[in-house]
Amino acid sequence: MTLGGWIFMLSSVGFVLWLLTWCFYKVLTHPGAAKHMHAPLDIDTHDQNT
Repeated sequence: MTLGGWIFMLSSVGFVLWLLTWCFYKVLTHPGAAKHMHAPLDIDTHDQNT
């Protein structure tokens, strides 16, 4: 492979890895994410209100 091929391959793989890391960081460190998580028992389905 030529030098240009190596540069293109390494830069594209590096960009994809950086984008993946950035997306995981943004999702996992969202400030209000813990407030939106509910256990299955916290969800009221109203199926026993007959």
